[in-house]
Amino acid sequence: MHPAGLTRLIALLVAVAMANLGCAHTQVPERKRYLITEEASSIDFQEDARGIGGAGSEAYCNELQIQCYDKCWRRKPPVWSIKKHSAVHREYCTKTCREEFNKCVDKQEELERQESQSKKLTFPNISEALDWLKEHTREAPPGTHVAVAGVGFVIAIIGGALFLVPI
Repeated sequence: MHPAGLTRLIALLVAVAMANLGCAHTQVPERKRYLITEEASSIDFQEDARGIGGAGSEAYCNELQIQCYDKCWRRKPPVWSIKKHSAVHREYCTKTCREEFNKCVDKQEELERQESQSKKLTFPNISEALDWLKEHTREAPPGTHVAVAGVGFVIAIIGGALFLVPI
């Protein structure tokens, strides 16, 4: 083999080796869970931390539906062929007020979505996030989204403990 050919072969082998070494330094990010507290079952999460959705908004809409039905039942139906306090009148009030209930629930769910998007917890690093979450555990129930240095996490209960888990 010629000395020039040998030099080219060695240069090629060095370039391939360097390219492989460069790739060896790239690491896959670790999907690590961070413990907030070991005993999540003893925590009484604040009702207002859960927003306006869930059972609270449904109870509100149920009350509106009851008021709607009572009002409808007391009044003469707007359709001339329906006799007041008849079975058809009952069906009319039930249908009308169910539609009002569904609109109310949809509106409450939309408000909850908007509120949850505006109440994201954001921290510059994981230690600050964990410190805050340990002190304010009741204010951040499971399902809360947390951003740490631009990375998304969610609070979850795993095996009875409360963790901050990457999304």
